[in-house]
Amino acid sequence: MKNITNRIKESTLSSKSGMPPGRLVYIGKETTSEKRITVFDYDATNFKEFETKDLNECFPLKETETVTWINVDGIHHLDTIEKIGAGFNIHPLVLEDIVNTQQRPKVERGNVHSFIVFKMLDYNNKTKNVNVEQFSFVLGRNYLVSFQENIGDIFDSVRTRLRNPDSRIRNYGADYLAYTLMDKVIDNYFYIIEKMGERVEEIEERAFNKQDAKFILEISHLHRELAVLRKTIWPLREVINTLLQGEMKEIKTETLMFYRDLYDHTVQVIDSIEAYRDSLASVLDLNISVQSFKMNDVMKVLTITSTIFIPLTFIVGIYGMNFDNLPELHWKYGYLLIMVIMGIVAIGMIAYFKKKKWW
Repeated sequence: MKNITNRIKESTLSSKSGMPPGRLVYIGKETTSEKRITVFDYDATNFKEFETKDLNECFPLKETETVTWINVDGIHHLDTIEKIGAGFNIHPLVLEDIVNTQQRPKVERGNVHSFIVFKMLDYNNKTKNVNVEQFSFVLGRNYLVSFQENIGDIFDSVRTRLRNPDSRIRNYGADYLAYTLMDKVIDNYFYIIEKMGERVEEIEERAFNKQDAKFILEISHLHRELAVLRKTIWPLREVINTLLQGEMKEIKTETLMFYRDLYDHTVQVIDSIEAYRDSLASVLDLNISVQSFKMNDVMKVLTITSTIFIPLTFIVGIYGMNFDNLPELHWKYGYLLIMVIMGIVAIGMIAYFKKKKWW
């Protein structure tokens, strides 16, 4: 998965400059990870799970009445993507989007199947960073072919449910499997947002005690992370809203109610992100206000101190002149008198400032 803040060198869209549409170019983090193809084929009574390197074993399954889930890990293996595209009649432009990890979440309806792409998130508890990985799938009448950047995901609980013959998922079609995968991704969003919320609350508690530049940078860093999360999750609402229109023949009417639940959850996640962004903005404003208040206090003390010393400096300046005819210079108690006068002036000014509540 790609780190949400510490981006490393990637192949960018400029790599495709001058190439014809549909030409496969992997756009994403440079990686040497292996590919893995896993297959789940099931219905209410039958179940088959296996891992394969021969894609020819997968192609006949799309013609059966059982539901087939083919998951491909390692979209940088372009020859595998091309072969799957040929076997499942996937349009070259869709294949181009599959290998482009910078693709914005979207849904595209086709004649034979539909294509959906969105983002999976993972929270690193050690670094406190959020990682982003693209997850896309092609949904047909009785099959779902999913594509991930690397081996390892958040769908182990879904696989466990598939292995259970009494699970609801075994009695539904590929559209319900698609819902289940999307639901798992969105449920994981809540976990990410919860972790972000803990960090926001921690920053709010420290707002009155920390006013250094490092703390400001920490607030800005978290604010940027939330902005990227918003950019990542916000388009998903549009994706699910498109699915809810009921124009995709792959999604049955009885399954649409589950997608409505997805839409509600997505809106909740987006609302939480907006709330945390507003909280961080408020904390940043508060922190700046506290710094300004403390600076004003310092300036007030320095100003009052300077004001007190102005008349004292005036008195000392008079008797510091090099004139011979200054009678007090030769008086026995002259020094003591001047010190008393200066003390009275200083104390009087302090008392006046206290009375005016300037100090």
